[in-house]
Formats: sequence, structure tokens, C-alpha cells
Amino acid sequence: MSPEELNTLMQDCAKDAVVAAQQEFDIVLNNTPESVALVDDILLSFIDKYHDQALEDQAVFTICNIFGAYVGEIVKTQLDGEWVYDQTNPNAPTVFLKVGDNTYAFAGICYERLVNDSQISVNAYYQQALSNHKH
Repeated sequence: MSPEELNTLMQDCAKDAVVAAQQEFDIVLNNTPESVALVDDILLSFIDKYHDQALEDQAVFTICNIFGAYVGEIVKTQLDGEWVYDQTNPNAPTVFLKVGDNTYAFAGICYERLVNDSQISVNAYYQQALSNHKH
């Protein structure tokens, strides 16, 4: 996958997150840093609304990827990051946002909140990413 294709894919996924938040929960994601805080609630809302269906593999994959892309696109703009497609594990290729020497797995943090621990905060991870790059 070329960098251009990856960028287009992540932008499209971020747009899908905006549409899903609006359609599913009537929540407006407006691509601002402040809207990142809403993602934590949206992820848990999928479980409230769909219960175990939200935790089926394909649903988890989709939810985590689109909302991870949404948050990542905001960080990418703020910190001049770039998307990286990691195929180290061919069975589980992963997309990271690279900023300087750091990489951020926004889909991964969404997964942790959705599946493993509702106390994990996507917004806190986002804030940490920003603070890592303050000059």
C-alpha cells in the first residue's frame, strides 16, 4: 500500500467515524482536538447499544479502525505525523501514526477501551501524544 493510498484510506475511515457517530448516537464529531474527548463515550455507547454484537470481531475491527483513524487524523494535523502500514506480522498488519521517533496505535487504544478495560481513555492517550511533542 502506497503512502498516498494509506492516507486516503485513513481519511476515509475518519469520515466514516464522523458519519457513524452522527447516525448511531447523534453525536457530532467536528474534527477538532476538543472532539477527541467524545470518542471515549462513543466507544462505550456501542456496547450499550449493541451489547455482545459490538464485540464481534468484524465490528470491533471496524469500530476501532475508524475511530482510531479519526483521532489519528487530528493528531496528524496537529503534529505533522505520517501514517505507517506495518506488516511485520502478516496475519495482523497494523497502522500507526508516526510523529518524530514515536509511533501511536490509535486503533489499538480504541480496542483496549472497547474490549478490555473501559477505564482506558483514548483522550488521555491523545493528550499524552501531544505532550510528548511539546517543545
